[in-house]
Amino acid sequence: MRKLLRPTAFVDAPFGYDGQVARLAGGLSWFSAVEILTVDGQRRSASELVGVADIEDRLDDDTARQWAALTGPRAPLQLGQRTIRLDQPQVMGILNVTPDSFSDGGRFADAAAAAEAGADLAGQGAAIIDVGGESTRPGASPVWVGDEIERVVPVVRILAGGGAAVSVDTRKSEVMSAALDAGASLINDVSALTFDPRSAGVAAAAGVPVLLMHHQGEPQAMQDDPRYDDVLVAIYLWLEERIAAATAAGIERSNLLIDPGFGFGKSVAHNLELMNGLALFHSLGCPLVIGASRKRTIGALANEAPPGQRLGGSLAFALKAAEQGAQIIRVHDVPETVQALRIWRGLRDQALTPRN
Repeated sequence: MRKLLRPTAFVDAPFGYDGQVARLAGGLSWFSAVEILTVDGQRRSASELVGVADIEDRLDDDTARQWAALTGPRAPLQLGQRTIRLDQPQVMGILNVTPDSFSDGGRFADAAAAAEAGADLAGQGAAIIDVGGESTRPGASPVWVGDEIERVVPVVRILAGGGAAVSVDTRKSEVMSAALDAGASLINDVSALTFDPRSAGVAAAAGVPVLLMHHQGEPQAMQDDPRYDDVLVAIYLWLEERIAAATAAGIERSNLLIDPGFGFGKSVAHNLELMNGLALFHSLGCPLVIGASRKRTIGALANEAPPGQRLGGSLAFALKAAEQGAQIIRVHDVPETVQALRIWRGLRDQALTPRN
């Protein structure tokens, strides 16, 4: 058995609560209690709520490491010419150069049009532009590596040449290498380096940040019947293993980001439980990325609204993620999300302004 720490009981500001609250991952959220989860195998067997003032008396070596990760700041990302601060939520704009992505596939006739759209996303406030050439939506078929490179590389080259921070959304080492050569500075692998055995070596040699995302099953069948004994615990332990595998392959831990994989091999109930418990993953010590934009769960809760009509739900999930300290929020609707986060940030700034 082991124990995991989930921050909870968030407060607006730390003033007047010396020793009773802690700052979450160096961001703009403070919490006053911790749920200590006792884990047996792949599921919780017990839980206990402990105030921050009393937590240090309850820590063993493992939970002390988790506590240090929960309360330690995340270093900025250096992506090409851009420095991305992680002491506040940042937006990653989705740029799909695919004919079949679930929400916006087939939008762009050529690389120039796609790059122009990516530049618009940067101008609208996206800190990172995430370029993908293969759909990984439920039921999607794999794309030949040559086609994926042909879709992605010209767009990456134009955007990176213009000074944008560009990530490449791919599972394939050859695509990673080609995109990095074209100027990409972050690898976003939805398979967490499990799809292609050469990917970890490419990432380690490049020395760039790598985003490891949880998934269950391949895209073609991942939504057929996803099952977990305990979705929060299972994802936590899986990501912990993938972090260990990545560092063993030579990738610096400081270059790793994690994504719990909202919608990738998860039911509506799984996704909602995941979002409610999101703060747990900060104890892994890596910047936390969440991508719930326009996902199927929103449609399921909103009278089967199609992807293009899921803005409200996307914003609700974005704000829930920000509230729990997510450092990067991956979205389709950049200007709307940026505006929502600016309002959220204004509320936080006001709360953190000492009263005279």
